[in-house]
Amino acid sequence: MTMRVAVAGGTGLTGRHVVAELERAGHEPVVLSRAAGVDLTDGSGLDAALAAADAIVDVTNIATQKRSTAVDFFGTVGRTLLSGAERAKVRRIVSLSIIGIDDVDSGYYEGKRVQEDVLRNGSVPWTILRAAQFHEFTDQVLGFVPGPVAVVPKMLSQPIAVREVAAALVARLDDSGSAMATEIAGPKPEFQPDLARRLLRARGSRRLVLPVRMPGEAGKAMVGGALLPKHEFVQGVQTFDEWLAERTRV
Repeated sequence: MTMRVAVAGGTGLTGRHVVAELERAGHEPVVLSRAAGVDLTDGSGLDAALAAADAIVDVTNIATQKRSTAVDFFGTVGRTLLSGAERAKVRRIVSLSIIGIDDVDSGYYEGKRVQEDVLRNGSVPWTILRAAQFHEFTDQVLGFVPGPVAVVPKMLSQPIAVREVAAALVARLDDSGSAMATEIAGPKPEFQPDLARRLLRARGSRRLVLPVRMPGEAGKAMVGGALLPKHEFVQGVQTFDEWLAERTRV
């Protein structure tokens, strides 16, 4: 069945892939963004954008580790989307979250927990899909601290291709009821400093990688595998090295 699907965060990394997957599946994507006249922090333009929408895919994001900023953003946007969905009688909200957020007490992850709770307490049927870090996360980490030394957190994750996550989100539009989807992660666990070294080497960069354990219990959990899938999960196909070869191919 063809659906009209609103994509919150549709101009971002994940959102662009979600839009492409929706079009590939024969659905009609509607991008919710400021550029399209929709402000998800105050709701302006949302009702018009959700007119006749069957579902919402929420892949909104903010680049911050500040707890108050993350909680405010994800809470505000989550409540705005939920209220709009209730008014428009949208049949489902599919939301992207992250593996391990219950076990790593970072500011950003608290924001994601708030986002999940907003959906759970709403009246619109929902699906939450927790995914591992994307392959692109390594590039983001290398940009945190510029200069000749790259400060990289000591952490284990199981990176996955963003397009595979986008496809999984679109597949969840046919769910019934409200539930956590089976988690999705990449082919194998990786150590973040190793990924950083491989990416820099592929670029011909001489930057040194300085592995640093994040402070407190959060850092301990990240090193100990809290961001890895713990139970049954959907295993992605593309490895980090395959993604890297794709990115650096001339």
